[in-house]
Amino acid sequence: MSNKHNAREAIVDTASRLFFTQGYHATGLNQIIKDSESPKGSLYYYFPRGKEELALTCISRTSEIVAQLLRYYADKQLGTAVMVQDFILDVARKAEETSFEGLVPFSFWVAVETSCVSNELRSACQSVFKDWQDVIMQSLLQEGVEDTTAANKASVVISLYEGALLQALTHKSTQPLLAAAQSIPAILG
Repeated sequence: MSNKHNAREAIVDTASRLFFTQGYHATGLNQIIKDSESPKGSLYYYFPRGKEELALTCISRTSEIVAQLLRYYADKQLGTAVMVQDFILDVARKAEETSFEGLVPFSFWVAVETSCVSNELRSACQSVFKDWQDVIMQSLLQEGVEDTTAANKASVVISLYEGALLQALTHKSTQPLLAAAQSIPAILG
């Protein structure tokens, strides 16, 4: 791996962590540079449009990580309810293993805080939720659920997941995630 790739990844990793823990507005580029131990020129080399472009990269990466995990469970073809339950239980397990470090609902820092900053960030946030919902919706469609119903159920599931994450973080407890997982069959049935 080249040093350039390492600098870019260090910047993205650091920015993601800081955006998640402090929020978009409270995170400055100087802090990202300092904490990532990257030269200032690297940040502007990889992200010439600055903080917003960096946030877009973090949003995209977060979206893909979650969508990839959802697809992993979908590929097991155990049914949509089991897919979502396994996904949520995996998140709960990781939360416990990491003492809830890095467990922040996507909507908490991105959708709420950055969607008012620019239309591009708002659009990126919309795409994230759509991508996650699409994985669930496609699984429901394969089970014969009607289009509108599948879309509505996928939206509810993502809302439940995000809300459970917020409560889990607030209480430093996996109980909200476990309760959400337990409720999935009733929602998707």
